[in-house]
Amino acid sequence: MPDGLLTTSGRHTWAYLFAAWIIALAATGGALFIGEVMGQTPCHLCWYQRIFMFPLAVILAVATFREDAGVWRYALPVAALGWLVAAFHSLLYAGIIPEAIKPCGQGPSCSSADMTVLGLPLPYLSLAAFTAIAILLAPIRRKVSNV
Repeated sequence: MPDGLLTTSGRHTWAYLFAAWIIALAATGGALFIGEVMGQTPCHLCWYQRIFMFPLAVILAVATFREDAGVWRYALPVAALGWLVAAFHSLLYAGIIPEAIKPCGQGPSCSSADMTVLGLPLPYLSLAAFTAIAILLAPIRRKVSNV
C-alpha cells in the first residue's frame, strides 16, 4: 500500500480527516454565505484567511475520500499559515495590536455587529476553525511518521 494511505486499522485517521474536512467546508460555506448572500464585503485580512481556508475544503475532501493520511504534509502548512493570519486578525480585533498598524482599518470592518455568528466575531471563528483543523491533522502526522 502506498505511503500515507490508510489501512483498516486507520479508521480513527479517516475520522480525523473527515472532521477536518467538515470544519473547512463549514468555514468556507459560512464565509461564502456572509459574503454572497448577506452581502457583507470581507476586509483584507478576511480575504487572506479565505485564501488559506478555501483550498483546505478541497484538499481535505480529496484526502478524505482517497483515505490519504499523507495529506498532513501539505494541509498542515496551509492551516498553519491561515492560523497565523487569523491570530493576527484576532489580536487586532481584541485591541491587543495598536490601531496604527491595523491593515483593515479602511473599508469593511469586522468589528460591526453584522460580522458575528452566534455572537462570536468572525476573526475568532476563523481562528477556531484553523486551530481545530491543525489539531485534527496533528495525530495523523504522528501516525504516518511512526509507520
